[in-house]
Amino acid sequence: MKIAVVSFTRNGAKLTKSISLKLASSNDVEGYTLEKFSKEYDLNTISSGLKAWTEDMFASRNAIVFVGACGIAVRSIAPFIKDKTKDPAVIVVDELGRHVISLLSGHIGGANSLATTIATITGGEAIISTATDINNRFSVDTFAKANDLYISDMAIAKEVSSRVLENEKIGLLCDFSIDSNIHSDLKLTTSSDIGIAITLDDMKKPYKRTLSLIPRIVSLGIGCRRNTPLENIEELVLKTLKENNISLKGVRNVSSINIKADEKGLVDFCTKYNLNFITFTPDELNEAKGDFTRSGFVKSITGVDNVCERAAVLGSDNGSLIIRKTCRNSVTLAVAVKKWGADFEG
Repeated sequence: MKIAVVSFTRNGAKLTKSISLKLASSNDVEGYTLEKFSKEYDLNTISSGLKAWTEDMFASRNAIVFVGACGIAVRSIAPFIKDKTKDPAVIVVDELGRHVISLLSGHIGGANSLATTIATITGGEAIISTATDINNRFSVDTFAKANDLYISDMAIAKEVSSRVLENEKIGLLCDFSIDSNIHSDLKLTTSSDIGIAITLDDMKKPYKRTLSLIPRIVSLGIGCRRNTPLENIEELVLKTLKENNISLKGVRNVSSINIKADEKGLVDFCTKYNLNFITFTPDELNEAKGDFTRSGFVKSITGVDNVCERAAVLGSDNGSLIIRKTCRNSVTLAVAVKKWGADFEG
């Protein structure tokens, strides 16, 4: 998690340094303060003014921790707030560390969890106000974040939370294994008026009001001829996923051989759809386990008998190949899924 911690007083700078050091063991953390305290506590200086600094942090950090008054934080972030799926977590800590307030993006952004962690560091109390948390009820946002799920409709997600708080059982359908006891607010049934479908098929609507939660577990293994345009890659990917009822929102990465690391069409496709692009050496691809569609010609060129299937399997952390090599317009595609199960207790 990329975290920025900022303060405005001497006591605040001291606490900023302490919080930054403790969080840095498992996060990318940068501490900031006013110039007159920065050298003493070895912190970065807020050099461009607080408004410009906040704008920059909103765009580049997953979380911002203000050590100081809540009003300063509110006024600083107000111009840059967009929506709960995009905003970073924002936490406010008083300069003595007594109160650690989860101010923005408590669930999806992780502010509630981070506030609890910081309270442990400062010896203070985490102030969390989200209704599902304080009432110990099921939270779609928290569950989705913990399981790396795409939330299809935030309006329905809000309705689910509202009905949970009114003590209504929410229907649940899951196309995958369930690796824990389900939450008591949910019921495995498709007869409810409103329910959650954990699926790769975002067209599956078992309820009148269906909230699709899509696990990001799909890896696309792609090979192509040099200078193949984005449009050719896009056409094959979208067509194949649609034919197999797989949402693009379930794709976690695109993988290929390392000689394609700079292939413009592949790079542009991944940029357009905000997908990680990873590549493997021929030796790594040859180590992939499975029954693959072999090609002597491909091996003579790349040193590997099949690029797309092997890359898909490796990109899915040695998961299952669900769509074998398919070809169109100089592009080859295979699809694999990571081993995954829903965890309601994680």
